[in-house]
Amino acid sequence: MITIQHLTKKFGDFEAVHNLNLHIPKGELFCFLGPNGAGKTTTIKMLCGLLRPTEGLITLNGVDMHADPLAARRITGYIPDQPFIYERLTAREFYEFTGELYDMSRNEVRDEYERSFALFGLQDYCDVLVKDLSHGLRQRLTYVSTLLHNPQIMFVDEPFVGLDPYSIRLIKDLLKKRTRQGMTIFLTTHILALAEAMADRIGIINKGQLVALGTLEQIADKFQGEDRLESVFLSLTADRDYSEAMP
Repeated sequence: MITIQHLTKKFGDFEAVHNLNLHIPKGELFCFLGPNGAGKTTTIKMLCGLLRPTEGLITLNGVDMHADPLAARRITGYIPDQPFIYERLTAREFYEFTGELYDMSRNEVRDEYERSFALFGLQDYCDVLVKDLSHGLRQRLTYVSTLLHNPQIMFVDEPFVGLDPYSIRLIKDLLKKRTRQGMTIFLTTHILALAEAMADRIGIINKGQLVALGTLEQIADKFQGEDRLESVFLSLTADRDYSEAMP
């Protein structure tokens, strides 16, 4: 599970995230939504230990991120919106390198390699250099490598950017299956229809502050006559009424 208490991040005088409090239980797929610049990626980077909070506490399955960041990273996986993969390695070499980072044995990596590369359709590209892979294939490689050590918690920032419909469906089904198996997933996306289809609960952040939290039904119930996430989202985050701006 993920516990966030009074989380704040400032860059000089600018407050990117303000006093964020969240509790996400084990096995929940939580979608974190917000417009550009709302504080989503800053929040995820703090949860992953890539940014140090100005204030606040982050606990991941009972591990204090600040007190023991190495232990926290061992139980988590992170897929950024623009993953970095060593381009001079082949897909197989990068996968094996990831296993070594987590002190996995060669037999463990080899056993998982066969299953995962088959699932993600990467068998024909295992000996291709990363630099020669398409964007979609790189994303698939990022997923299989991130899941290799079977993290208890997974952070995913914009998981569907530039992917084809097959890859989107594959990843959607995989993430939902993993939550049913007990993984906790914290996901951001701009595709509201996917959040509607996937999320157990939704949080909406705007200008660094949490402005809505709950299931889709709970959030929609607070807005009479609004039965779609898009309408609720715009009501909470738009700086102006877009309906009045339409010709």
